[in-house]
Amino acid sequence: MGKQANLYSFSGVDTLAPALRAYVISCQDAGLARHGVFKVGVSGGSLPKTLAQALLTPSSGEDDEVRWDKWEIFFADERAVPLDHADSNYALLKAELLDKLPADVAQPLVHPINTEFLDDAQELADQYEQVLVRSFASRDSVKLPIFDLLLLGCGPDGHTCSLFPGHELLRETSAWVAPIEDSPKPPPRRVTLTLPVVNHSVRVAFVATGAGKQGIMKEIFEQGNGLPCALVNEGTGERCSWFVDNAAVEGVSYPKRPFSL
Repeated sequence: MGKQANLYSFSGVDTLAPALRAYVISCQDAGLARHGVFKVGVSGGSLPKTLAQALLTPSSGEDDEVRWDKWEIFFADERAVPLDHADSNYALLKAELLDKLPADVAQPLVHPINTEFLDDAQELADQYEQVLVRSFASRDSVKLPIFDLLLLGCGPDGHTCSLFPGHELLRETSAWVAPIEDSPKPPPRRVTLTLPVVNHSVRVAFVATGAGKQGIMKEIFEQGNGLPCALVNEGTGERCSWFVDNAAVEGVSYPKRPFSL
């Protein structure tokens, strides 16, 4: 069996955030060394708020610098709603993080969905896949896009992105971005990165906090049960790191590691 996902547990978000910052910056610096840009995918939920706590603190030196001007931000999943809608992951990231970036800082390149196609999930997915194709090279030459980092959350049912337990989308093998019309969690119409794309990322980081996550964390780490989060753990192994608080993993039988880069 290959190496397993890293589980890093912290007393609370105040101690989790600096570790997440260090991890993201190390992924950023590796991406810049590889190709001069940092290609990152983010999801919604509580993640943007934690990201803001991690990334908006002042730099402590050269090794602790968020190079926003080198970031290219994509959405791991998005809801088929206008960009200013309360359900929009873009709107959430904008409110929690992007709008709080200092005005004198060069801004990241952000790729939202094309809202002309909100009524057609397949076309919306196809259009977003073309955004990836343009950024990651022509579709003919690249089987899958390789993100430098995906920053993901974990739903109470073990879903991540808009990949839900038992859903047929988990079996998608060729598309980079797929539509979903029947999300068990509203709104029903969405687009999402597919499992092969997630598992192809150089690094994947999950952020999960709160006692409400305890039951599903136990299932993901002790049984797996084909849950989307567990499938990412299995597909990425040591390339995957979980940043959690103690409350979320209390009683979970899985080796927790002290955080280090």
